[in-house]
Amino acid sequence: MKKLLVLLVVAALSAMTACSSTNTADNQTKNETVTNTAANETKEANAANTTEATNNADAGKVYSLENDGVDEALFNEALSQFPATVPQRIVTTSVPLTEMLYLLGITPVGVPTSTNPIPAEFESIDKIGSPMAPDLEVVTKLEPDLLLGAESLRSTLDKTLEGMDLQKAYLRTESFEDLKLSLKVLGTYFNKKDEMNAALTKILDKENELSKLAEGKELPSVMLVIGTSDSFMVMSEKSYLGSLVKKLGADNIATSVLKVTDTYSPINMENVVAADPDVILVLASGDHGATKDKFKKEIEKNETWTKLSAYKNDKIQILDYSVFGVTSIINAETALTEIAKYFYE
Repeated sequence: MKKLLVLLVVAALSAMTACSSTNTADNQTKNETVTNTAANETKEANAANTTEATNNADAGKVYSLENDGVDEALFNEALSQFPATVPQRIVTTSVPLTEMLYLLGITPVGVPTSTNPIPAEFESIDKIGSPMAPDLEVVTKLEPDLLLGAESLRSTLDKTLEGMDLQKAYLRTESFEDLKLSLKVLGTYFNKKDEMNAALTKILDKENELSKLAEGKELPSVMLVIGTSDSFMVMSEKSYLGSLVKKLGADNIATSVLKVTDTYSPINMENVVAADPDVILVLASGDHGATKDKFKKEIEKNETWTKLSAYKNDKIQILDYSVFGVTSIINAETALTEIAKYFYE
């Protein structure tokens, strides 16, 4: 009888344990389902909110020289740093600003030394060294009355040029909107309005053309990836490519889902799978970082990439670094047109 009671107790405990395990498993499954559902709902809500906000912001907007989208406060702030007397001998440490001088018909006495191309018409002009560390001896020899540099390098250049009696002005060059702003500042200050308006009109016409093209179309979610020498990183809308994608109104998951704040951030594939972007744009270059072949190898060694809709639908595009990797007002029209093909066609 005693043995029978022991067996009954053991059986009861076993049943309770099995039931508990089953319940735990069920709860885990339910929790995962709820989590995944919530993640999907969050992704969809974020994407919808971002797209809606962007569309609402641009809805019905037609750009013109009178309504060019340039922030007036930033324009006045940038313009105020230039000297009262218009300089005649300009050196520039920035490739994008060199392009702008070319478009405005202004010939500097010194341009930066860079692997990124400058207008062919300026090739014979003296090179003053890298954008971050110009050769002070060369700069001094050129006797400039203005040094024009990128706002992002202001502190570095101020430190490098400390002690030199040289008028300096810094302009924004990081994004698509920065390019319009800085071109307008230079064109206004140097009284090159005809040249400035001609260049701005081309860009504004392109913006209007693409805005019309997007009407009534569902915009995709996008992940922007750049290859470095040893890894791949995701790009936010602070990058030049990110600013172009933002201008076109697509949802950059770096902002809406991944919530990254830096321009470039390491890729967390678990979060990327949850975000599941419709399109992936990869910026690769053998000269500046990882190549197209290296990205293919990245996919081969990490099958997580193959789970993404962009991979399954053949929506992973490798971009030309010379067009999309360098902030360029001359290439801006081409860059916008090329990206739009991936979104709207």
